[in-house]
Amino acid sequence: MFQKILIANRGEIALRVLRACKELGIQTVVVHSTADADAMHVRLADESVCIGPPPSRDSYLNIHQIVAACEITGADAVHPGYGFLSENAKFADILAAHNITFIGPSGDHIRVMGDKIEAKRTAKRLGIPVVPGSDGAVTEEREAKRIAAEIGYPVIIKASAGGGGRGMKVARSEADLEVALQTARSEAGAAFGDDAVYIEKYLEKPRHIEVQVFGDGAGRGVHFGERDCSLQRRHQKVWEEAPSPALNAEERAHIGGVCARAIADLGYSGAGTIEFLYENGEFYFIEMNTRLQVEHPVTEAITGIDLVHEQIRVASGGGLSVRQEDIRFQGHAIECRINAEDPRTFTPSPGTITHFHTPGGLGIRVDSGVYSGYKIPPYYDSLIGKLIVHGRNRVECMMRLRRALDEFVVDGIKTTLPLFRDLVGNADIANGEYDIHWLEKYLAEED
Repeated sequence: MFQKILIANRGEIALRVLRACKELGIQTVVVHSTADADAMHVRLADESVCIGPPPSRDSYLNIHQIVAACEITGADAVHPGYGFLSENAKFADILAAHNITFIGPSGDHIRVMGDKIEAKRTAKRLGIPVVPGSDGAVTEEREAKRIAAEIGYPVIIKASAGGGGRGMKVARSEADLEVALQTARSEAGAAFGDDAVYIEKYLEKPRHIEVQVFGDGAGRGVHFGERDCSLQRRHQKVWEEAPSPALNAEERAHIGGVCARAIADLGYSGAGTIEFLYENGEFYFIEMNTRLQVEHPVTEAITGIDLVHEQIRVASGGGLSVRQEDIRFQGHAIECRINAEDPRTFTPSPGTITHFHTPGGLGIRVDSGVYSGYKIPPYYDSLIGKLIVHGRNRVECMMRLRRALDEFVVDGIKTTLPLFRDLVGNADIANGEYDIHWLEKYLAEED
């Protein structure tokens, strides 16, 4: 087991990882920018190192400074959390060159799954169902028209190196295709420095289903069930739940088994999430995230397994602590992402939190690094906390969530709490009848 882990992140995820390390008796080091000097994880860590000014490029994305912090403090491993350097293959390679363990997959696996086109090819080879579309990057309009005609309109054009909805355009006819292709390529080049795009069949009303997987790097793989992340705004997840209200036990076991076998065949090490669009009983691979997800607590709630403990165990060479037959799913869990944003316009709302009170009681968990008097900096992601609720079934979970939202108080800034209070009373949400477009339509109708 590791002696000292450096946590290369901030906010609630840094605190989440820190707690896991303490439970395992591992010393902790956190890095922070000058803007985060008073953050909760900085106060609670055994050691802290300031690595630069507020801009991420000068601090949390500064590989040289993070490696230097490891050497100064004697950290023998780095947990990257999510975001920042968590899916940076170069970072993983540099740490390995310095004999520091990256708590995550190999740089090669990050590279393969970080390229959307190569990831799709790999998924297909591993037996994971994929969305019909181009086999690689599409460079010519004539080729794009041929592919679109074969798979049928509407189609979606996506950036190969993309994410977060940038470089994505829908074409509903051949007349739309030329403009969509040019626009997607232009956006991809500006956002990611790579204008490569590919084409897929566009699904009209899919759900977003993702499967939590783990590999031991030696040919074993397991899955921890699925999460439904269909409530999204501009391709950003807002509300996640496990298990999905849309799947039955047979579908759940099938797609979980497919993913676990694929991870084993890949020789993958650590945590990963394989994401799908699901429509009319069929799963279509979107991408694989080679890191811990923001929404991992709902999986922990229904399995009773600490996924960060598992990450650390696997990275230290201890292998997986469970076999597939050991994993049992109990009850239902929902996570709401509480952001420092206007609940209608979603404009960021940095500032000082004057009063912060979290709900409690059976089945309630709040992952947050903020406190009364904490000043939300304007430089980073607006997530200030996650409310995770678990019940014996979905009905109990929803009732418990309603009560927890009523108890949650954040004063001094605007947050998305009012949005969740509205959603929990909506009939479609109560019935689990929504797709990836539902929330944006709901918000448009409210305006």
